[in-house]
Amino acid sequence: MPEEGRGGHTYRDAGVDIDLEADGVKALVNMLTFRRTGSYEMCSDVGHFAGLIEFGDYALALAVDGVGTKMLVADIMEDWSTLGIDCIAMNVNDLYVMNIEPVAFVDYIATEGVEVDKMIQIGKGLNEGARLSNMNLIGGETATLKGIVNGLDLAGTCLGIQKKDRIVTGSKIKPGDVIIGVPSSGIHSNGLTLARKIVEDCGSYSEMMPWGRTLGEELLTPTRIYSEVLDVTKACEVHGMCHITGGGLRNLTRLGKFGFDITDPLTPQPVYEWMQDAGNVDEHEMYRTFNMGMGYVFVVSESVADRVLEIVPDSRIVGRIREEEGIWLKRKPFH
Repeated sequence: MPEEGRGGHTYRDAGVDIDLEADGVKALVNMLTFRRTGSYEMCSDVGHFAGLIEFGDYALALAVDGVGTKMLVADIMEDWSTLGIDCIAMNVNDLYVMNIEPVAFVDYIATEGVEVDKMIQIGKGLNEGARLSNMNLIGGETATLKGIVNGLDLAGTCLGIQKKDRIVTGSKIKPGDVIIGVPSSGIHSNGLTLARKIVEDCGSYSEMMPWGRTLGEELLTPTRIYSEVLDVTKACEVHGMCHITGGGLRNLTRLGKFGFDITDPLTPQPVYEWMQDAGNVDEHEMYRTFNMGMGYVFVVSESVADRVLEIVPDSRIVGRIREEEGIWLKRKPFH
């Protein structure tokens, strides 16, 4: 593997500065000070995986996300059939981390010009994503924005609901809790700017890999939908959950100021090893850009860990919560 600091491909050089992005988001959120008065007030802080609204004994939740530059890979491969799954997955997975059940979805397509075949394929993916997450597709919007949009962008918004006393925020996490990792299906829909840069500089989308798939097929593998989370939360108490998206392991800090000690990470899929070697990317950069084979995390007490592993058979314990605040990867601080 490339050694840290050898100066290979980075997410920033590829065009995405996640530190600057974090500063930009913080600046935007600082401006969002207005709060509704009367019924249906906001009942969560801005910055968690989903926003919550008072609804009697329940809370309504909203999440929004899109497929990002994965769309460019689909254009090259001329295959848009799974992008709808990605769009829904990136939204519903952000609801699952708070134990919120997704119930409805609206999509937004911005394009320089409508192409019927693309719309059919995107629709198939959206329908399959809705089936996998047991959710209604209740509407959407298509906007032709020639001169603003170059190509097509797909995003959506998801509505979820849960009783207030069953929402998981991470507040119950405590030292000694075990961290259980659940495999991703691959790159999902984050870090594609760096992944595309490495493929285009060091290979090609049509290049067949030793494990029997092309790089284009690897990058288009649809995001896993973690619907089994609702079975886990019904069966045992979960202290916290995390969806590992853009920023990699840094997503764990969204659960609060805890110590996340990842001593035994899941094995990344072969495409990650190829990207790291071909692009000369150091390990820290990989784990702060990609999910590295772990797309979802449960934090539970040791007493219920076996039950989680039983319900989600491909999951396993990857670490523990420690007293000191921060993130550790293979016993080294992860900054």
